[in-house]
Amino acid sequence: MANKKRIRFTFPQQLITEPVIYDLGHKFKVVTNIRRAEVREDMGWVVLELEGTEEEIERGLKWVTSMGVRVDPVSADVIEG
Repeated sequence: MANKKRIRFTFPQQLITEPVIYDLGHKFKVVTNIRRAEVREDMGWVVLELEGTEEEIERGLKWVTSMGVRVDPVSADVIEG
């Protein structure tokens, strides 16, 4: 059964131009839906809705964290609309 999880990724400067979200969707059975984002020269963040099994989402988030991206949960009301 598919779960949905809303997550905020904060990217350090050296990862801003790397295709981390694309890779997440291809390395793991996770569908990524970008809800909000801001990218600057020195940092970037994105709020994502992730869909997949709980196990696959957790595997993907561990990989993203290992890449150097900060991962934080987001409450649903923050990104409605």
